[in-house]
Amino acid sequence: MTNMTVDYAGAEVIESPNHGERVGVSAPDAIILHYTGMPSEDAAISWLCNPESEVSSHYLVRENGDVVQMVPESRRAWHAGKSFWAGVGDINSRSIGIEIANAGHPTVPDYPEAQIESVAQLCLDCAKRWSIAPERVLAHSDIAPVRKVDPGEHFPWARLHQLGVGHWVEPAPISGGRFFQEGDCGQPIEALQSMLSLYGYPIDIHGQFDAQTVGVVKSFQLHFRQAKVDGVADASTIDTLHRLLVSLPRFS
Repeated sequence: MTNMTVDYAGAEVIESPNHGERVGVSAPDAIILHYTGMPSEDAAISWLCNPESEVSSHYLVRENGDVVQMVPESRRAWHAGKSFWAGVGDINSRSIGIEIANAGHPTVPDYPEAQIESVAQLCLDCAKRWSIAPERVLAHSDIAPVRKVDPGEHFPWARLHQLGVGHWVEPAPISGGRFFQEGDCGQPIEALQSMLSLYGYPIDIHGQFDAQTVGVVKSFQLHFRQAKVDGVADASTIDTLHRLLVSLPRFS
């Protein structure tokens, strides 16, 4: 038995003890999507509910689409670790964490359609209740570049957007032309870093295409230009980033 409040209708409750008070905010303003990265759903749930793990998530979505709630949305789950977005840290305090059952890298199995439809409905429900903007539905890799790569290059962000979730533009086709890569420097690199920072990515702006910039570009590609994730800022990557920026409500 549990006395935990069920926030999402129909969710199975398997309560985790791993949570605390939200710090500095009264409500979540972001949704963070993860993959479990474990061979089985039950093993992932067991880990997320183990006090020794010191990790948790508000929800887990099984491969068949069933939803498990482990932490009340009013509480701070421990899913994001050291993370930043739009100049703010402690993303755990301001987000709802959703784990998606998937074995993860190196292969990242396909996400079943039933699972993605369920993730979409859960995100829509959370976003409506907490007034979370589409561009605040993010990947773990967005908020923790280099350190994290989930939910991976096979996660169907475009399909999620078709279902009404997230911020998205069709990625520009990969073609030839000028590109920027590690070791380059100058004003164009500073402009690229500024654009990534404006979108929300944690990146220093100094005009050097360093290892941090490679990692942030890869994280951007994992979400928005999945056809080639190499950390090189080619024309496709830069064009896709520019169109995402100008389509944000604060810039349009």
